[in-house]
Amino acid sequence: MPIYHKLGNFPQKRHTTFTKQDGNYYYEQLFGTEGFHGMSSLLYHTHRPTQVKEIGKALDVRPKIAVENNIKAMMLKGFKVKPVADFLESRKTLLVNSDVHLGLAAPQQSMSDYFYKNADADEMIFVHKGSGTLKTFMGNIPFEYGDYLIIPRGMIYQIEFDTTENRLFYLESFSPIYFPKRYKNNFGQLLEHSPFCERDLKLPQDLETHDKKGDFTIKIKKQGIIHPVVYASHPFDVIGWDGFNYPYGFSIHNFEPITGRVHQPPPVHQTFETDTFVVCSFCPRLYDYHPQSIPAPYNHSNIDSDEVLYYVDGDFMSRNNIEQGDISLHPKGIPHGPAPGAMERSIGQTKTEELALMVDTFKPLMVTQEALDIDDGAYYKSWVE
Repeated sequence: MPIYHKLGNFPQKRHTTFTKQDGNYYYEQLFGTEGFHGMSSLLYHTHRPTQVKEIGKALDVRPKIAVENNIKAMMLKGFKVKPVADFLESRKTLLVNSDVHLGLAAPQQSMSDYFYKNADADEMIFVHKGSGTLKTFMGNIPFEYGDYLIIPRGMIYQIEFDTTENRLFYLESFSPIYFPKRYKNNFGQLLEHSPFCERDLKLPQDLETHDKKGDFTIKIKKQGIIHPVVYASHPFDVIGWDGFNYPYGFSIHNFEPITGRVHQPPPVHQTFETDTFVVCSFCPRLYDYHPQSIPAPYNHSNIDSDEVLYYVDGDFMSRNNIEQGDISLHPKGIPHGPAPGAMERSIGQTKTEELALMVDTFKPLMVTQEALDIDDGAYYKSWVE
């Protein structure tokens, strides 16, 4: 995260003593990425953050691949994913490759009896339904409908939901998630042509410092295996921190669409990027204003990427019979475009109210059995007149 941020108390000079009122010391921890080369923050713990008491029975949560070499366009009916009480158990991985895992979740309960750490991947959670608070050892972030939550790998967190009806789209990225380089200057500041700015970000706030000893379970995911690890002190014992590596939120409703006289290509909707995929936001916007423009997207080939669209809300003008929570998969190798009649319907229209997000991966996606269970089975034929 290329913005300096800080919360709580810490010494003026890094790697120096930081003394409590009773004469004992706080314990410094570097929370860094990419082998001390990437973004990092320095945290100061009330207790040593290394006190492992027990390691419980491991649980294998690696996705089970059903279709390894897929060329079929698919429509996954996302709201068919059934609600599950527990947050981790509710996560259903649908599409995967070696760079990213995509899935849906419908958790009913807050995380109260354990903490979670993903040691494998950065996480992006998109909040489709529900609200609550992302609680971390670096502060809290209130969230609501339409929020992206970016959680760096290694972050210890809990999620506190306000209701039992929650719908989440999530991805796990095995490379860091950043804002697009073309939106930033050499110093990391978002430029004037960026469709959002630093003011739009939801940064950690309300740092909670728990000075408690006992048995605290952190479920740590590493190499696709969840290990319950019992620590001797509360993981949210940070008294202060500063740096560039921390969780944050961004509302899709704060994305300012870029429009033109004729139809603009998908990169104008880009919101996040990694070395291996991009994330785009399709928001309500005015249509193209050339007198003969065709607002519907032109037919195009995914030569270098698989395209995944998650439909959130509104009227999806390029498709027929789309519902909230649907996921379309357009694999590389086959052209795709507007559904029959969609191009014609779009001519003369002046705006769209659609809300969706898109993930384009640079490696093909494999399909899990949980995805096949919610596939409509006929989408790949939907372009036949």
